[in-house]
Amino acid sequence: MTRLFVEQLTVIDCAFLDAQRGLVGESWIVDIELDGDLDDQSMLLDFGEVKKRLKRALDSSADHTLVVPARHAGLSLQRSAARVSLEFRGAAGAIEHHAPPQALTLLDAEQVDSASLAAHLQPILAREVPPNVAAVGLTLRHERIDGPYYHYTHGLKKHAGCCQRIAHGHRSRLQVRVGGARDAALESAWAQRWRDIYLGTREDLAGRANGRLRFAYTANEGAFELELPEARCDLLDGDSTVERIAEHLAARCAAERPGQAVEVRAYEGVMKGAVAAA
Repeated sequence: MTRLFVEQLTVIDCAFLDAQRGLVGESWIVDIELDGDLDDQSMLLDFGEVKKRLKRALDSSADHTLVVPARHAGLSLQRSAARVSLEFRGAAGAIEHHAPPQALTLLDAEQVDSASLAAHLQPILAREVPPNVAAVGLTLRHERIDGPYYHYTHGLKKHAGCCQRIAHGHRSRLQVRVGGARDAALESAWAQRWRDIYLGTREDLAGRANGRLRFAYTANEGAFELELPEARCDLLDGDSTVERIAEHLAARCAAERPGQAVEVRAYEGVMKGAVAAA
């Protein structure tokens, strides 16, 4: 038997429901290992095929979805061919989510973590490899971040792809420079303010009552709705793209450091993002 590996094959940017934290944005780096016998090319599987087959399978499964622990006691779920509606109750307050089925990943588990999601994805990947590959293993891990970071969720109704889904997210680092030097206090303060935050677009706000916000819009995939505690949200005047997020943070940081030049480097998950100055 031969073993083949691909480190950081892709990144799964998603959101998940957690009994303590509520709605959590996440970015998991995916490492792959294949076990099997060599083919007539003296290969287990060509790296180009590994990337094409397995990355495609990951991109069309959990990536940019809301990952739901289907066996959690606080979950109420209703499904039809065209729509999935759920209510999730936990320590962070109730969350309601209504969306087309492709916007969710349902785990046969009581909680979502790297191990339960990897167990869900393993048989999906196993169907994508040729017969000489006997086993597919995957590991989900976090990017190592030396400094502040935060988890956020959002949805981009104008996006033609999977970013239109109202609750997907990212684990993102943050860098703020004031007068050309890193401002550790601002970085830490904003990372704490936006810990497990939902970044909503103001024009998507459909209702506000009893300390809760409701967002709703229709995109190419269908109708989306999300309701959650207002304390877990922040509103942006424009779309919650990473470009707009960087602009928003730069303006807010500049207000806290009047008269000084501010530059924000905001990340959208792993090794990508936008820069804005104010």
